[in-house]
Amino acid sequence: MQTTIKSAVSFSGTGLHSGLPATVTLRPASAHHGIWFSRSDVAVGDRMIPARWDAVNRSPLCTKLENRTGLAISTVEHLMAAVAGCGIHNLLIEIDGPEVPILDGSSVPFVRGIMQRGLRQLAAPVMAFEVLKTVTVQDGDATATISPADTLRIDFEIDFADAAIGHQHKSLTMNNGAFARELCDSRTFCRQADVDAMQANGLALGGEAGENAVVFDGDAVVSPGGLRHADEPVRHKMLDAVGDLALAGAPLFGHYEGKRAGHSLTNTLLRALFATPDAVRLVTCDAAQAARLPGFGLVWNEIPEVA
Repeated sequence: MQTTIKSAVSFSGTGLHSGLPATVTLRPASAHHGIWFSRSDVAVGDRMIPARWDAVNRSPLCTKLENRTGLAISTVEHLMAAVAGCGIHNLLIEIDGPEVPILDGSSVPFVRGIMQRGLRQLAAPVMAFEVLKTVTVQDGDATATISPADTLRIDFEIDFADAAIGHQHKSLTMNNGAFARELCDSRTFCRQADVDAMQANGLALGGEAGENAVVFDGDAVVSPGGLRHADEPVRHKMLDAVGDLALAGAPLFGHYEGKRAGHSLTNTLLRALFATPDAVRLVTCDAAQAARLPGFGLVWNEIPEVA
């Protein structure tokens, strides 16, 4: 059955790029509501912003959503990954600023907060998108592909000149609590040179190495405390992909393959998927299909504990 959160939960922190404080509150919603953001700091006009692929204003640094009036909410990917990874289908997300707080740079605070409240089943069956045709998009040496599969599978490959990152590849099936167990605590990352360039251009103003991001410089991990996983960068890219694919509007049965892909390219892939005739269909999940969706089988004791 479709789900929502049992009771409201709030998270407060600072936006990674804006440096602005914000509080985001997840509230229960009814069946077929879907996932919507509401800007509580806006007094006049349309405050509602859909968490959907066709509301994305594509950006290389984060995932930004806009409604038809231009009202926006940025850096939604880690929260959306947590929502999808916990198996939530309906939610009202209220926020009092233009950017979701970065917290520790991963999804684990959101996952733990959601699962502490618990999920409530609703009186409606789960709907999911089933990929029927392979679709590929490319931007330079970056590619993203989605092909038919009976679950959500994520394959990701990265290759950085920095020796501390280098070439990494990982493949996971996103059921049986795999997102929470394997990916949710992996933090956003960047190179020191990129941090300097972004901050010089008024971005990454809320970034703090070791606090909410992993920073690399050549063969060194600059962030105090080091890595949570030896392959934390590729795991975080997979986390981002889960969050960006959650903007399909319903869970996906498909095999996503990303090579050097980012937020913008994953959104381009969703746009191509829904624009390709007969490439995807909406299905009502039976019990066997529902058991292969992200979030099914999530066990509290498997959610990582982080300092």
